[in-house]
Amino acid sequence: MPILVMKFGGTSVADLDRIANAAEKVKREVERGYDVIVIVSAMAGKTNELVKWVNETSGFYDAREYDAVVASGENVTAGLMALRLQEMGVSARSWQGWQVPINTTSQHGSARFVSIPREHIDAKFAEGFRVAVVAGFQGVSAEGRITTLGRGGSDTTAVAFAAAFDAERCD
Repeated sequence: MPILVMKFGGTSVADLDRIANAAEKVKREVERGYDVIVIVSAMAGKTNELVKWVNETSGFYDAREYDAVVASGENVTAGLMALRLQEMGVSARSWQGWQVPINTTSQHGSARFVSIPREHIDAKFAEGFRVAVVAGFQGVSAEGRITTLGRGGSDTTAVAFAAAFDAERCD
């Protein structure tokens, strides 16, 4: 099946109603015959809230722990999107950056892509799953640590997935 990459930013997934609306758009593409890779951002305002919590928790800056906390916003959105799609009858699975894996450099807060292997997601598509919901903005270093790509990282993730999976489109 042809692959389509769809990216939803924080405003598009700002609450459960907007996640449901985005899921409807994904479902329409599945019904048109696409396998869909959905890249999601954190819900609007969540990344800023997580950054605030990090700063309020400690004056000691550890980039590895910062990335672990800040990346969690996208993880929540990915799980909620997959659950909503399943509720709608669409076979979907969520993926965090380390699960794909989205291999990156070790520069926490400004990591760069090294590779995005297709094997795990392709295997799920072969099993009959139609949607892979991937947490944007994050990856995993060679040391196995969560990394973030910096602001706008979910957009970059969508384009990288479109290239890695030879997507017909990236919306």
